[in-house]
Order: sequence, then structure tokens, then C-alpha cells
Amino acid sequence: MNRTVAIILGVVVVLVLIILGFVGYGISVNNKIVTADEGVKAGWSQVENQYQRRFDLIPNLVETVKGFAKQEKEVLEGVTLARSRVGQLTVTPEVLNDPKAFAKFQQAQDGLSSALSRLLVVTENYPTLRSNENFLALQSELEGTENRISVERRRFNETVQSYNTLIRRFPASFIASMGGFKEKSYFSAASGADQAPKVKF
Repeated sequence: MNRTVAIILGVVVVLVLIILGFVGYGISVNNKIVTADEGVKAGWSQVENQYQRRFDLIPNLVETVKGFAKQEKEVLEGVTLARSRVGQLTVTPEVLNDPKAFAKFQQAQDGLSSALSRLLVVTENYPTLRSNENFLALQSELEGTENRISVERRRFNETVQSYNTLIRRFPASFIASMGGFKEKSYFSAASGADQAPKVKF
């Protein structure tokens, strides 16, 4: 009888240790997923910061150009309209979990980038404007911001790749599905970015 009790007790202890090992492993994997998810959110906030910086610079740039390029009303209105579309988007953390909302956000930002490019091309026709200190400072700020946006989007995509890889690997995929963690969307190139720009002189 004593030997039977000892065997049963030994089996129970082994089962408890195995269960505790699985629970501990599950907690560890869940914590890694949570950390990766927070990394994606932090990367996203950096992208948003740079977009906000650009958004704030645009009115000053448009006002500076307006004084010189009155006949370029259509281009100026295009920039203003694109900026207002971006401003109307309510960007919440849920955008990261909704591919359609993420695509809509990216499309609005790409539209603003395109409008700004057209504005900067138009300014080439105005030598006086190009030598204006305010314009040069704003143009430099905008170019720096566009570079920062590009860097932050790349970093965001790297963070999303790490997160998506983590939640798709087994057994983390099982824990991720139990925790409701879903794949995040990547930033992608604007449509037509694969075509070389046409330059006319």
C-alpha cells in the first residue's frame, strides 16, 4: 500500500510539474507577444509624430508660396485639400488592427505627399520664391520631415515583421490566437512608385 501511494504521489508531482512548466512557458510566450505588440504601437506613434510635423508645416509653406505664385491656385488648393483629408482621419490604435482603416490612412498620407511634390515642382518656376529665406527654411524642414517619415515607416515595418513572425510561429500562434493578437499591416509603397518619374524640361 505504501509503495502504491508513493507511486501515485510521484505521478501527481510529475504531472503538476509538467503543467506548471507549460503554464510558465505560456506566460513567457504571452509576455513576448505583448512586448512585441507594444513595440508596434511605439513604432506607430513615431510615424504619427512625423506625419503630424509635416501636417503642421504645410500651412506655412502654402502661405509663403501663395504670395509668389498666385496663378498656381489649383496646386495650392490641392495641397490644402489633401491636408484637410489627412486632418479628418481619426487615427486610433485600432487602425493597426484594421487593414482597411490602415490602407485608408496610408492612402490619405500618400495623397498629401503627392500634392506636396507637385507644389515643390511648381516653385521651380519662381526664382524669387526659391531665394526667399522663409521658403528655403520651410522647404528644408519639409524635406527633413519626409526623410524622417521614411525612416520611421521602415522601422515600423521592421517592428511589424518581428511581431507578425512571432505570432505566426508555433506554439506562440496558439497563445496569440487565445489572446486575440492579430497580424498587423505594413506600410507599402504608393501606387505608381514602381514607375520612374517623367522629367520634362
